[in-house]
Amino acid sequence: MYSGFLRFLIFLAFSVSFLAWGQSKPQSASKNGGDFSDNVQPLTKVPAGVILVKGAWSSASDSVTPLPEGGGVTNNVFTNNYFGLTYPLPADWTEKYEGPPPSDSGRYVLAQLSPTETFKGPDRGTILITAQDMFFSRLPGANALELVNFSKNNLQADYKVEMPPTPTKIADRSFTFFAYWSPVAQLHWYVFATEIRCHAVEIVLTSRDTKLLENLTLDLNRMKVPAEASPTAGMGGGDVPVCVKDYARDENMISRVDPIFTEHRFNPVPVRIIIDKEGKVKHIHFLSAFPDQAKVITDALGQWRFKPYRREGQVVEVETGILFGSAPSPARRHAATGATE
Repeated sequence: MYSGFLRFLIFLAFSVSFLAWGQSKPQSASKNGGDFSDNVQPLTKVPAGVILVKGAWSSASDSVTPLPEGGGVTNNVFTNNYFGLTYPLPADWTEKYEGPPPSDSGRYVLAQLSPTETFKGPDRGTILITAQDMFFSRLPGANALELVNFSKNNLQADYKVEMPPTPTKIADRSFTFFAYWSPVAQLHWYVFATEIRCHAVEIVLTSRDTKLLENLTLDLNRMKVPAEASPTAGMGGGDVPVCVKDYARDENMISRVDPIFTEHRFNPVPVRIIIDKEGKVKHIHFLSAFPDQAKVITDALGQWRFKPYRREGQVVEVETGILFGSAPSPARRHAATGATE
C-alpha cells in the first residue's frame, strides 16, 4: 500500500514538472542565431563571399618585409615584391579571386587570372602563377627543374606529354618549359618553371585553344623577372638575403632557446626567418601556425644568435627555413631542426 502511494506521488510530481517545462520558454536562449536561438535575425552575419576557417594561418613578425603571398593585381599589373616579379596582364584579362593562404608544405597560389566578359576568342583559358617553397616541399626534387621532371614522370594515365621539359627563355631569363594535355577533355597545359629565392615558381597556362596558349606564351616576355631566376639556382643574394637550406644547425648557432608549448597540437609549423648581418633574427614568417604557436616561437627566436654568414668574403643576410611541431612524415624528420611539441 505504502509503495503504491509513493509511486503515485512520484508520477504526479513528474507530470506537473513536465507540464510546467512545456509551457515555459528557455531563459538562456542564444541571441545570435544557431540551433537553439529564437532570433531569426542574428546580430553578427558572415560577410558575403567569406568562409570562416578556424585553425592555423599565415602571419609575419612585421608588416614591412615582403612576403611570398603578398603580391596582387593593381591597375591590371600583377606585382610580387618578394619574388621581384612584375607582369602586365594581357588585354581583357583580370584576377577575380585571390589565392588561398600558403599550405603547411609551402605551396602558394600567387595569382589566378582569367578572361573578362569582354574577352573575344573561340575558347577561354586561365593563367595560374604558383610557388613551391623548396625548404618545406614534400615532393622529391632539389630545384624547379627536378620538380618539373617529377610532374612529367607522374602524370595520370589519361594525360599525355606534348613537350618534355625543355630549356627556354622568358623575359631573357632561364625557365623550363613542359607541356601536356588531356585527349578526353581536350585541354592543354603549358608550364614554365624557374627558381627564385629557393622557391620553384611556375606559370601554368591552360586552354583548349592552342593558338591562345601560343599568344599568352609570347605575352609572358613582358614579365620582369629577377636576374637570379634559373631552374637550378635562384638562391637569392644582391638586394635580398641569401637562401641557405637548413642553416639553423648547431654548427651555425651561438645560442638558442627552444620554444615551450603550453598546448600540444599535431600540425607542422613551417617558419621562414631572415638573419641579419649580426646573427640576429630580424624577420619571422609563419607559413601556417596557430596564434599561440606563433607567439611562443617568436619569443624563442628572439633569443637565437647565429654566426654571421659570409659570401665571397662579405657578411650578408641569410634566409632559411625551420620546421617546428610534428614533421609531416618520418622521411623528412632529418630536415626538421626545430623543437617537437
